[in-house]
Amino acid sequence: MSRPPSPVLDSRPAGGSPARSLVSRRKRGGGGTGRRRYGYVFALPFLVCFALLFVLPLGYALYLSLFKTQLVGGTVFAGLSNYSRALTDGLFLAGVGRVALFFVIQVPVMMLLALLAALAIDSGLLRLRRLIRLGIFIPYAVPAVIAALMWGYLYGPDFGPAAQLAAKLHASAPDFLGSTLMLPSIANVVTWEFTGYNMIVLYAALQTIPHELYEAAAVDGAGAWRIAWNIKVPALRPALLLVLMFSVIGSSQLFTEPNLLQTIAPTVIGPSYTPNLYAYSLAFTSQEPDYAAAVSFLLGLVTVIISYAVLYAASRRSRR
Repeated sequence: MSRPPSPVLDSRPAGGSPARSLVSRRKRGGGGTGRRRYGYVFALPFLVCFALLFVLPLGYALYLSLFKTQLVGGTVFAGLSNYSRALTDGLFLAGVGRVALFFVIQVPVMMLLALLAALAIDSGLLRLRRLIRLGIFIPYAVPAVIAALMWGYLYGPDFGPAAQLAAKLHASAPDFLGSTLMLPSIANVVTWEFTGYNMIVLYAALQTIPHELYEAAAVDGAGAWRIAWNIKVPALRPALLLVLMFSVIGSSQLFTEPNLLQTIAPTVIGPSYTPNLYAYSLAFTSQEPDYAAAVSFLLGLVTVIISYAVLYAASRRSRR
């Protein structure tokens, strides 16, 4: 009577012994472990820089926000009193409201201009489209300081082009640096700076759409506008969401433009015009770094909440 075949000895790949297959599996496992180790080694410089330049300063700022300096007693532990003070600080809340209004005004205009520019360049109907694309992108390469100074000159009530033209026409020039038009004027500067960057993001996303879809739509009789509305714009939703996220973060960090325009219009832009400007003035003018840290953390929390709300709303809409 013959013995039944052993599953261990006989279930082996053709042309190889069980010991050889076991060694090959061990080699494959060892190779994977080695590759993972090399991955950690390559990521280590970034992790070290991330910890030194981001995590540690953030932790130190959080530590500062839990203390306050008194005339009598020096620096004492304050717990969450700086945060409760910020939540009832009228200057901080007014700055947050102003930035929210800036976001509502500026971001839709900028995204619409970037979308129209990307669609126009991608359509292939424009001549010199590379030159046009470069011309739209160039303002992003201009430093924000230079852009603010340049537009501050253009907005000038005495020496700006608008003021000179109004003087020749014996008319009153718009007060771009007044309390009514200051926020739209800053929004115009930021739109001029970042429309090109957002256009490049959207244009790159358009390049990933298969051209077979355009050909099939053209065969069905769809024109350029119908192709753009029914194919290109729906395919751009992830890129538009990315641009919106960048705009949320950028709006909350509004600082350079109002800080430079403050020298031209000090009666309109005060030290608390934006939350970032308020935190800066608290830390370096009022000598309250602990309260400035609490204001900064609250601003970061508001930014995270808004960003999460945008992502959540976009994910729910995509599931429908």
